[in-house]
Amino acid sequence: MADFLFFIIKNNYSFGQCYPLIPFVLQSNTFSGLFEGQNVITLQRVPSTNEYLKEELSKSTPLTEGTVIMAVDQYAGRGQKGTLWQSEPGKNLTFSMLLTPAFLDPKHQFMLTAAITLAVVHWLESVLGVVVKVKWPNDIYIGDKKIGGILIENILKGNQWKSAIVGIGINVNQTLFPDAIREHTTSVKQILHRDCQIPELLTDLCKQIGQAYFSLKAGRFETLLASYEQRLYRLGELHPFLVDGVKVAGVLDGVAETGRLRIDFNGHLVDFDIKEIAFVI
Repeated sequence: MADFLFFIIKNNYSFGQCYPLIPFVLQSNTFSGLFEGQNVITLQRVPSTNEYLKEELSKSTPLTEGTVIMAVDQYAGRGQKGTLWQSEPGKNLTFSMLLTPAFLDPKHQFMLTAAITLAVVHWLESVLGVVVKVKWPNDIYIGDKKIGGILIENILKGNQWKSAIVGIGINVNQTLFPDAIREHTTSVKQILHRDCQIPELLTDLCKQIGQAYFSLKAGRFETLLASYEQRLYRLGELHPFLVDGVKVAGVLDGVAETGRLRIDFNGHLVDFDIKEIAFVI
């Protein structure tokens, strides 16, 4: 039996050509048997799809694993360290997916990050035909320009993993960006020089996420971590970093299983949390 990707329209929004009002039919085993079906709830305008999904969960709204909250206009999306994700309405992929990785020990939270990030990387490479890198921990880069980002918020109950909200933003058809980020930002359209259909991209990306999630469920941690390390932006290169506000040159050496970034400072290896170090771009 085929899996179905149902669209539920909120706020009486009327779609244009890029957003057909029909369900997508996905091939059988699209999600490796992990998702029986997948609801895509499309919102016309919302501050943050992550916040919306968290609010629905707090109200005990019955949502199945794999549910996607897709925003046409997400006007207050968040990135790492509380940064704002700016997106032109109707032109980008801005969505959150609900996962329930109860099979994972909470100490392996970074493995979920690695799996989802690799799914986005592999999907983008299939779309663009170019090399895609990960600026630790989960910004997506083409060359020295950011094309997307991921924000995963884990909800734990005691020592059990209750759910994970996976927020993903990808610049698709947007070509104009604010002055502050224009120099280091790109989009699918700027690389392919044509518009892309948002629903088709979402369907293919969800397939990749399902496959990566299957690998995670199978416990392939070493493979996932090794693949993630190979994709690191500036891996093995000497670059400046900000450590406690001080600019220090070091070589990005890799990541630990906990997700801490490992930098080689002239033969001295040091691990950092996301709040302890910053890239100098």
